[in-house]
Amino acid sequence: MMDRKIVSKVFAVCGALGLGISAPAMANSSSAAAVEIDEAADVVASPLGQGDQQFANLFAQWKSRDAGSPTAPPPVVSVSVPSRMPLDNSRLTSSYGMRTHPVVGGRRKHNGIDLAAPTGTPVYATADGLVERANWFSSYGKFIKIDHGGSMETRFAHLSGIEVSAGERVTKGQLIGYVGSTGRSTGPHLHYEVRIDGKAVNPMPYMVESEAQQAFALATGKGGQGGQ
Repeated sequence: MMDRKIVSKVFAVCGALGLGISAPAMANSSSAAAVEIDEAADVVASPLGQGDQQFANLFAQWKSRDAGSPTAPPPVVSVSVPSRMPLDNSRLTSSYGMRTHPVVGGRRKHNGIDLAAPTGTPVYATADGLVERANWFSSYGKFIKIDHGGSMETRFAHLSGIEVSAGERVTKGQLIGYVGSTGRSTGPHLHYEVRIDGKAVNPMPYMVESEAQQAFALATGKGGQGGQ
C-alpha cells in the first residue's frame, strides 16, 4: 500500500507546475491510491499537462496566419559608385563646365560630357542601380536615368535605342542603349552626366575605377577588379 505522504508530494509537484490539479479526498483502498498515483504520474510526465496540445494548436494557427499574410523583408540600402566608361572607342567632343552651346549659342554650363561615336554604338551602365526613367525626355531625346543609391545618379541622352525599362535593376557593364542623335543634337554622340543630390558634377573622375573605388567595390561585394 502506497504511503499517503507520497501521494501528497505528487500533488504538491503538480501544484508547483501550475497544472491546476487538486488533490481528491484520500481513498481508503490501496487500489484507489494506485489509480491516483498513476494519474498524477501521467501529468508529471508532461509538465505542460493539457497545455502541450493547446500550444501545438496555437503554434499551428500562428504558422497559418504567417503563411496567409507574409511580411515584406526590410529594405536593403545599397550604394554603387559609377566607375567605368559608358561606351567604348569614343571621342570626347565637349567637356564638363562652361561652353558655347553648339545649337542655341551663348555661354552656358554643360552638365555632362559629350562622347562622339557612330550611331548604334552600345552604351553600358557604369554602376549597379535602378532605372528610374527610360523614355523620351525633352531636349535630351531618348534618355535613361539610373539611381545608384546615396543620392547618386547617372544620365544618358540622345540615344537611338533603349534596352531597359523604368523599374528595372541593372548591373555595371550591362547594355542599356545605343548612341544616337535624338533630341537637341548636332550629330551622333552620347551625353553623359553624373549627379549627386540632384546637382551635376564632373563625370571624368567617375569614368575610371580608382584604387579607392576598387577597395569600396571589393568591400561591398560589387567586383572591384579595376581597369574599365
